[in-house]
Order: sequence, then structure tokens, then C-alpha cells
Amino acid sequence: MAEPSGSSGPAAAARSDLGAFLRARRESLDPKDFAFPSTGRRRTSGLRREEVATLAAVSVTYYTYLEQGRERHPSAQVLAALGAALRLSPAERNHLATLAGRGVPAAAAPNEPSPGALHPLLTALVDRWDPSPAYITGPTFDVLASNASCRYWWTDWDVLPSAQRNMLWWMFTDPVARQRFPEWESEAAKLLARFRATAVRHPTDARFDELTDRLLAASPQARRWWAGQQVRGYGSGRKLLTQPDRPGTVVTFEHTVLLAADVADTKLVVFQRLPEDGDNAAAGRS
Repeated sequence: MAEPSGSSGPAAAARSDLGAFLRARRESLDPKDFAFPSTGRRRTSGLRREEVATLAAVSVTYYTYLEQGRERHPSAQVLAALGAALRLSPAERNHLATLAGRGVPAAAAPNEPSPGALHPLLTALVDRWDPSPAYITGPTFDVLASNASCRYWWTDWDVLPSAQRNMLWWMFTDPVARQRFPEWESEAAKLLARFRATAVRHPTDARFDELTDRLLAASPQARRWWAGQQVRGYGSGRKLLTQPDRPGTVVTFEHTVLLAADVADTKLVVFQRLPEDGDNAAAGRS
């Protein structure tokens, strides 16, 4: 996959590195989960290259070339075999295909949509979801719209400088984020993995490189996790949030993500407080 023109920073290199992704996934596997005969002490973690090659039915030389970046465009059949051999998740398989130049890139968007450019129905939905939290983020996770409940549980996005009005940047650089999320490490790691999966679908968009380079310079934790090559797709689930004006009170929310049709990777995220946490979702905000 070609590098974005004019982009040569560490984010650009990491996003386009098929070999680094394969190596990270290989090293994350536990040899005990496979039926390979014991050959003594292993010098490295995870599977050996020859073991992955055997599982994927390719030559050791060919697989080595893939990890070394000497072969960057494997066939769809090889990608499928590697996905099975490395036990990749659906999101990881899509990421692998995109790195190999066989994924479907996101539609080009010349600029991050501004709050004023959002369809009025989207912003109306966010407001009407109150008293439960809802927000909209753009491709690079800029927060484009939020309702009063979101601003209560997360932060008041409207008063932040525009460069800091970003979900990823806030999660890693604002101490308030660690106070809001009792499971901060899990939530932050998943958010970074989703950002990586999104970034690779926008290979010519320098905004992803700019944000990633800025984030990696600001957050040692982000640097460590970024090196792990983790990717993740969007989905529904549950989140724990600490009530801002009641420290120690942890509330469980269910959430889901809806993708807008107008701009690629623009997401409407809505939350619903679980009944066992009380019938009044606005408790503490009135």
C-alpha cells in the first residue's frame, strides 16, 4: 500500500506496515494452543515463522518476505489462510486485507465534517436522546455533537479548544478520563485499536498521521499500545462510568454505534443506562 504523499512520520510507517502487523499477531499467540511438537526452549514469544507458514500452507521463505516487507501484496487466498493460521478476528482480517491493498478504502472526505455540516436530523437525534448520553464523532474521532447528558458524564466538549475536542486525545491526555472510566485501560486500548482500524482505510488523509504523531508524543501508554498493532471494529456493548458529582458511584450503560451514510466513518454513539442503576438516567444532573 502506498504511503500518503508528504507523510513520512512514525504513524504513516506503522499504518502501512503489513509485516509489523503479521509479526505482532504471530508473537501474541501461545504455542501451547497448537499441536506442534516440543523442540525445547523458545527464544522468542509466540509462534515461529515456520510454524505460521506451515499453518497457512505457504513456504517459510514467502512468509518471511511478508514480515520483512519484501512481499506486500499477497493473494486473497493467502490472506484467508493467514487469517485462519493467526486466528484473527473479523476486524483483524479486514485490517490485514487493507494493509495488503485488498481492502475497500473509505470514501475520500476532503475535510473533517464540521458541526454545522452535519445533517440537522443527526444533531436532532443527539439532542432528543437526552437524558441519556449521545454524541457524534468524525473519521478522526473529533467530537462533532453531544447532548447535555454526554457533556455531564464525559466532559464539556464545547468549552475545550478545538484541537482537544477529540475523543481519542481526551481519553489519553485528560486526567478526567481516568476518573470517569473505572476500566480506563480496557476502554482506552479498545478506542486506540478502533482508531488504527479506521486510519488504515484513509491512506491519503494526513489528519490521521498528524493526530497519531501528536498522541504518541504526548502519551507513553499510547506509544506502548500502538506498537502492539491491535485493531478492533465498532460494536455494541456495556461501559462503566463513574458519576461525576458522586465519586465512588459507578453506573453501567449499554451502548451501540450507528454509522452515518453521508461521510465515511462518522459515528452516532448512543447510550442507555441499565435499569438496575436506577430509573432516572439523569440522576445527579438535575
